[in-house]
Amino acid sequence: MSKPESLESALETLETLVKEMESGDLPLETLIAKYESGVNLTKFCRDRLTEAEKRIEIISRDASGSVTLEEFETGSDDE
Repeated sequence: MSKPESLESALETLETLVKEMESGDLPLETLIAKYESGVNLTKFCRDRLTEAEKRIEIISRDASGSVTLEEFETGSDDE
């Protein structure tokens, strides 16, 4: 499987793979191949989201009009 062009296309492909796998109509070898593709797509999506989190900064203006940068908080307690 080639590298997806975007997070959105990767998610669409991943959704399609899941539907195909859930159908129960696939031979074992095909199911394994689709599972492997799904794992790769999941990694691609996770990597893109991690990159985006690192780049996101919330820009806000204070009363004097100065721009301040605040780190983006994920709300995750994992860190």
